Amino acid sequence: MSQFFQIHPDNPQQRLISQAVDIIKKGGVVVYPTDCAYALGCHLGDKSALEKIKRIRKLDDKHNFTLVCRDLSEIGTYAKVDNSVYRLLKAHTPGAYTFILNATTEVPRRLLHPKRRTIGLRIPGNNIALHIMEALGEPIMSTSLIMPGEELPLTDPYEIRDVLQHEVDLVIDGGYCGMEATSVINLVDDVPVVIREGAGDISAF
Repeated sequence: MSQFFQIHPDNPQQRLISQAVDIIKKGGVVVYPTDCAYALGCHLGDKSALEKIKRIRKLDDKHNFTLVCRDLSEIGTYAKVDNSVYRLLKAHTPGAYTFILNATTEVPRRLLHPKRRTIGLRIPGNNIALHIMEALGEPIMSTSLIMPGEELPLTDPYEIRDVLQHEVDLVIDGGYCGMEATSVINLVDDVPVVIREGAGDISAF
């Protein structure tokens, strides 16, 4: 049975944030709010938690996972970023975007696309997510909470608890945070390519 935390979206309770981080560090899978939808997340290096997320969403090995970061300083650790890409990221973060970038050797191989050494990275504009990552001290390995056969993410924390109470270790109720996944922008080559149009404004790309 999963735990259920109600965390204030503007002033997150530090006690609950610390407990959430403890669950992640111990290999738990958590549902947490972002700035455009709820997400499934786990510890960056935890293989069994990753496999659990794959089972929940019925994902294959070709799925690109996303590292959700607290700020741009973390992105440089996990992705190869030149000056022009950095300026683009700075202009559009935090925000409802996932950027596909070439990964560095810091990224575990199991998180990468098997044929392309790329990784999705994003910085959400959500207080709860940012507080969790601040306390965790590293990115959260994540994917949008879209159930198999569905096109849109689950949005109601109580419904999420009902559906996933035996599958995840924690559901965080952070209020309504939208029902649209991020826009996905590929920045691997010189020209940005919009792969998925979602919550973020893509007119700049």
